[in-house]
Amino acid sequence: MKARQVGRIRLTLRARLTLVYGGLFIAGGALLLALTYSMVQQAIPDGDQIFQGFKQSGEEVPLPDEDPLVQSQNLRIFATGKLWQEALDTLRNQGIQALAVVGMGTFGLGWVVAGRMLRPLQRITDTAAQIAESPAADKGLHQRIKVSGPRDELRDLAETFNRMLERLDHSFDGQRAFVSNASHELRTPLTVTRALLEVAVHRKDASADVRLLGETLLEVNARHERLIEGLLLLMRSDRELAERSYMDLADVAEHVAAQTPAGGVAVTADCEEAPTRGEPVLLERLAQNLVENAIRYNTAADGWVRVTTRRDGDTAVLEVANSGPVVPAFEVEGLFEPFRRLGTERLATASKGAGLGLSIVRAVATAHAGHATAAARPEGGLTVTVTLPAAPD
Repeated sequence: MKARQVGRIRLTLRARLTLVYGGLFIAGGALLLALTYSMVQQAIPDGDQIFQGFKQSGEEVPLPDEDPLVQSQNLRIFATGKLWQEALDTLRNQGIQALAVVGMGTFGLGWVVAGRMLRPLQRITDTAAQIAESPAADKGLHQRIKVSGPRDELRDLAETFNRMLERLDHSFDGQRAFVSNASHELRTPLTVTRALLEVAVHRKDASADVRLLGETLLEVNARHERLIEGLLLLMRSDRELAERSYMDLADVAEHVAAQTPAGGVAVTADCEEAPTRGEPVLLERLAQNLVENAIRYNTAADGWVRVTTRRDGDTAVLEVANSGPVVPAFEVEGLFEPFRRLGTERLATASKGAGLGLSIVRAVATAHAGHATAAARPEGGLTVTVTLPAAPD
């Protein structure tokens, strides 16, 4: 028998406060009504007490029980007791009705009061959501919560949150400025080093050992240059895009697939229309990184790379699949971290790439309000999927 899962009802804090306010009022009102009913009921004398008090209240000799006057007074006394019972019934019934009506009003008033009390907390939530959803973290952290109202716990929370945002903002700005300055400063010596090595390698009197050493150093220097370029591109792609142009991912993917050196790997492109809006240079670099990675981390024989694009509802999809070594599923997400490569914690060798390819892909996709994910193929290799908001028709 298949078990049925019943979804839990999620109540907001405002709704819970309203229920607490209304519930306390109903409970207090019901207790007050019960106490009032009990006290009035205990204060009412019974019929015998009233009759005996009536016979003993005057100075004359009490009349016999069979006297018609006594019987008439007795009837009036019993009628008075019935009136007391009717009054108690009215107190109970109408009291419950009045409590129900006023309780409904209390729930409505509690809803309004809870909303006004939680308004600063809602501003904090909205600001945090805007920062989390901002494609550019350096701009999202500039936002602050407007603080107003009395000095209470919620205002202290808002001011603490603003101070935290300010410190994070300064920290991110300092980190980005350092990466930018360091990358630019390192470009010049690397360019000079490459020029000197090329001159030494291509000299006519250079020995075979000098040529071999020069070519090895050129490869190391080229890797460092790619690393610097990748850092600059990663820093640039993590910022908000100032301008977005209409472009088709199919054109970008076909161009990159045709122009990227394959080195014996079969590269095929099956691209359907996938319109989007973005920065052409960054999106072309995104596709280029995907194709280069798919070619670089492939099998030595019979390797292949398949590039596809399509439109899926409100998203434009770019997908690159390749053959290659088997990738454990738990290592797939780590490949998107900077300087990470399959099988190593940090990139420590000069072989293959700089370890920034997929990091740049995800950063560019995030800057365009999209997503980049990867899935390991059971027979080996990866399927990397990039989804971006589709451009309107």
